[in-house]
Amino acid sequence: MKTVLCYGDSNTWGQRPDGPGRHALDERWPGVMATELGAGWRVLVEGLGGRTTLFNDPIDGAHLNGLNYLTPCLASQKPIDLVIIMLGTNDLKHRFGVLPDDIARAAGKLVQQVQQSDAGLQDSAPAVLLIAPPPIREVGATGTRFSGGQHKSQQFKTTYARVAAELQCHFLDAGRHIEISPVDGIHLDLEAHRTLGAVVAGQVRNLLS
Repeated sequence: MKTVLCYGDSNTWGQRPDGPGRHALDERWPGVMATELGAGWRVLVEGLGGRTTLFNDPIDGAHLNGLNYLTPCLASQKPIDLVIIMLGTNDLKHRFGVLPDDIARAAGKLVQQVQQSDAGLQDSAPAVLLIAPPPIREVGATGTRFSGGQHKSQQFKTTYARVAAELQCHFLDAGRHIEISPVDGIHLDLEAHRTLGAVVAGQVRNLLS
């Protein structure tokens, strides 16, 4: 059996864009991916709303720092064949004032942490798939908190690809396949989850089969 760990934020957790709560387990993109992959695959999901790459959120809490939690997460779930990282959307919040290139490099720090770990088979390092989150939309109250984030997020496809190439990990630009919901501007609707899950499943199968 091959084990895949999905490490992300509320879009990995399955937050609905049209209200509180989350999409059903089999509707979220990791669940769709698990169904597509079928028997012989184990999909672990570590999604947390508000999670950043490596920034301590001064308002919502330092526990949202994705880099700090990654090491214990890897240790508790090993052995892992592949770690999928999709983070960076929350780094776009206006309070952080971070450039697109810096966000991609911050995501790269998580990639390096996986690459330097012994969380894979026989204490090796797992493979890594870095996903560039799709561009957000600045709408309503979300647009205020993420002011300037839409333009920054449109550059992720380039900045994340560059970091992935530098670190020699696998890469996927989610924005090529899906769009963020216009309802709240930061979360995925059911169609986007279905599409992303199927796309990622195809790439994972090619990487590990």
